[in-house]
Amino acid sequence: MTPAHPAAAPGPGAAPAAGRTAPGSATASPETPGSATASPETPGSATANGTPAAPRAAGRPRGPRPARPWLGALPLLVFAGLCFGLPAGALLYGAVTRTDPVAGTTEFTGEHLSRSLQGPYLTSLTGSVQLSALTAALATVLGVLIAQAVVTSRRGALRGAVLTASGVLANFGGIPLAFAFVATLGISGVVTEIGHLDALGWNLYSFTGLTVIYLYFLVPLMVLVVVPALDGLRPQWREAALSTGATAWQFWRHVGLPVLAPSLLGGFVLLFGSAFAAHATAAALVGGSVPLVTLKIADALSGNVLVGQENVALALSLDMIVIAGLVMAVYLPLQRRSSRWLR
Repeated sequence: MTPAHPAAAPGPGAAPAAGRTAPGSATASPETPGSATASPETPGSATANGTPAAPRAAGRPRGPRPARPWLGALPLLVFAGLCFGLPAGALLYGAVTRTDPVAGTTEFTGEHLSRSLQGPYLTSLTGSVQLSALTAALATVLGVLIAQAVVTSRRGALRGAVLTASGVLANFGGIPLAFAFVATLGISGVVTEIGHLDALGWNLYSFTGLTVIYLYFLVPLMVLVVVPALDGLRPQWREAALSTGATAWQFWRHVGLPVLAPSLLGGFVLLFGSAFAAHATAAALVGGSVPLVTLKIADALSGNVLVGQENVALALSLDMIVIAGLVMAVYLPLQRRSSRWLR
């Protein structure tokens, strides 16, 4: 017996196999040149009824246009431009221009900026920086200690009570805060008379007294800022350090503090800005006895010192913006460097 071939050729009268074209057939393969029915992708091809098909561009078919992500942020950009951009532009323009009250002409000048860095204005600017840096540093240390005690505590009620109190006290400021301290630690305050603090040289209406008042609302603010960062410290890191023989101090020195450095510095920047821009509490408590830039700006705008010093007040405000920008420039690189550790 002769085995059948798997691909035996058809007989003379057999029909052509599927996928094959007999010689002289009218229907050619789409790939065959000169065929009657061309591929739909071929420009100028004809359909089955002879109607020319519209030419299609080669490549991927055109789909829906991609959405623009910046459209979602457009309301925020408009709001920021109206609420921050326009005032900042007006402030900058007023700080570098001078208008002649007689002729009504306006010219550019650097007199206001130079005057804002001289005499009592420079003293007030330096005093605000010193007060803000000192209170921010003390509040950062105290806030971290309190937050660490709250995070490591196993009592959920203590954590809730501390965070709730911090949220209330962080927003308690202004004239009510000054009045509360005057009634408590003032010259005739309750605590002053009970503890005879006046005999110890205590004076609420001084740089030291203002520092204590600022700590009252800066420490709770730091607690709110640093608690989420402390929660981000993974327990596995501490366990790994202790299993290799490291002490608690070595863990915080080489692992904990480097990871928390951006959060701590960010909290310091926030506290510095809050203290640097505070006005109502200091104005109600010390008046002009402690030189602060916010008080000088208020005096220049109201004309209490010299008439026509409004542009100097704008220059002082511009100096405050520059100082805040320099502080932020120190914070941002550290934040980008260690943000990957808290992911």
